[in-house]
Amino acid sequence: MSIVERTAHDPYPEFTAGLRRLTGIDLDQYKRPQMERRIRTWITARHGDDDLLAELRRLRADDEELDAFLDRMTINVSQLWRNPEQWERIGRDVLPDLRAAGPARPLRIWSAGCSYGAEAYTLAAHVLDAGPGVRAEIVGTDIDNRVVARARRGIFSDADARDAPRDALLRHFEQTADGTWAARPALRALVRFEQGDLLRVRPRREHHDLILCRNTVIYFTEEVRDALHERLVEALRPGGYLIVGATERVARAADLGLEPTHPFTYRKVG
Repeated sequence: MSIVERTAHDPYPEFTAGLRRLTGIDLDQYKRPQMERRIRTWITARHGDDDLLAELRRLRADDEELDAFLDRMTINVSQLWRNPEQWERIGRDVLPDLRAAGPARPLRIWSAGCSYGAEAYTLAAHVLDAGPGVRAEIVGTDIDNRVVARARRGIFSDADARDAPRDALLRHFEQTADGTWAARPALRALVRFEQGDLLRVRPRREHHDLILCRNTVIYFTEEVRDALHERLVEALRPGGYLIVGATERVARAADLGLEPTHPFTYRKVG
């Protein structure tokens, strides 16, 4: 499609509206230049052109095409112990602090935008390794029902486990005959997974002790990102922690009642 044709007729709004009706995913909440480039590149590689409306017709007619598109667009990239330095701080500082200052009930931990569950299961492993004084209920949510179903299975590839500490991996996962890694029952007992759109969900006020929302907001507009962070902070109890991705930040953290404690780690004041 030429520049003149794109100027005369902009198909992107029609594409996003059609996708929203088809899947419930609202691409208008994401930064258009990055998302449109991502979509057009994917269509071109798959079909030889970047015709958005032709792709919308294919998505409506072909479930396999829709599955492949969603795999690309929902950015399901994760792994066990991703960003190991963050996990070291969580195990060494965050969980002990929550145990010392938190309530007698199990810690309420939320993996927001959990993809296929690697983060939630890594959290569960750290809870178990923290000793009998730490108990937790971990919930993972993701917009994509297909990856939520995968998360519930608790099975990960060898590539998913490439950064996992070997002793912890063997302690909490069992290697199967086909080389994959299956979460052990004690790990699975700590986690549950639900479908949920972070742009629509309204979590209970001051309900959670720890929220991880990592590598999730990079494609959101600044306004959408900031509104989401505000809702996440509202969902934290005073003294609770919010952890974001290693390339992300919380704008106006102090205005939201957050204080940084470590890189990409914030504690709610109060």
